[in-house]
Amino acid sequence: MSGLPGVEAPMSGLRGAFAAGRFAVTAEIGPPRGADAEAITRKADHLRGWVDAANVTDNQGANVRMSSLAGSLLAQRAGVEPVMQLTCRDRNRMALQSDLLAAGALGIPNVLLLTGDHPRFGDHPEAKPVFDLDGVQLVWTARTLRDDGVLMSGKAVSPRPAWLIGTVENPFAPPLTFRARRLAKKVAAGAEFVQTQYVFDFEVFERWMASLRDLGVTEHCKIIAGVGPIRSLRALDFMRTAVPGVHVPDELDRRLRGVPAGRVEEEGIEVCVEAVQRLATIPGVAGVHLMALGFEHGVPDILRRAGIPRPPTVLPDHNRHHPMEGIGHAR
Repeated sequence: MSGLPGVEAPMSGLRGAFAAGRFAVTAEIGPPRGADAEAITRKADHLRGWVDAANVTDNQGANVRMSSLAGSLLAQRAGVEPVMQLTCRDRNRMALQSDLLAAGALGIPNVLLLTGDHPRFGDHPEAKPVFDLDGVQLVWTARTLRDDGVLMSGKAVSPRPAWLIGTVENPFAPPLTFRARRLAKKVAAGAEFVQTQYVFDFEVFERWMASLRDLGVTEHCKIIAGVGPIRSLRALDFMRTAVPGVHVPDELDRRLRGVPAGRVEEEGIEVCVEAVQRLATIPGVAGVHLMALGFEHGVPDILRRAGIPRPPTVLPDHNRHHPMEGIGHAR
């Protein structure tokens, strides 16, 4: 991982996991469609002590939710280290840089930068997309802002933010031969960790990992593989037909359809457990990103069954702050 010139950042959960060579675990917290701070707290309660950090999504699926910045602050106050997602869909370069500075001022230790889904796929299809920058350009902007202390305008920033910079990648989107080089481009721009799309096809994923190792990408960027439980046949059909870039192998489809209806959820969870275990054996894989929106309470069981050791909880229950306490008083 690259250093932060002129910046002394605290060792966060995710940063600490990478530095220690520990198998990292991240999860997701989807902000509510409403002004409910406790919705974030309830989800964080299930994840605290089990994950190194949790993504707070940014209007996921192009649907309006509480902002990722507010959600990240609430998650942090509930004892879960946030990864603040930031998309190019809704903001121009001024707003993007402003939110990055805000994240730094509020002590949010990780940002995940991506282009974002087009509004036509969400609940406001008539909204005008921005896309002033794309994901690669946003990564470069964040790295320049942090390491060089300058805005895109060239004006100096002081003090500099100190977050860890993340990106996303889909190893299964065509053309497959391009995917490793695409990530290498993002790493050259400044990405220090990457979270992938769901991994169900291990043959394709392992070829992608081999290409990353050949390119030297794994020496500069931590690879966090996406996993998640398929808990129903309806979810299986959705994965196969409606999630771009997800390939569910026929063997997995037959496995889930071959059990009694009442056992589909348990079988899907077992598949996820097996995936975590297999990914932990692949050279260059630094961790897993457990996508279980609406199933946060099941994350501890998946990790426990997979045999992934977790560090002790940094912020015990009795030391937690109320989610709104101290807002406006960033450290």
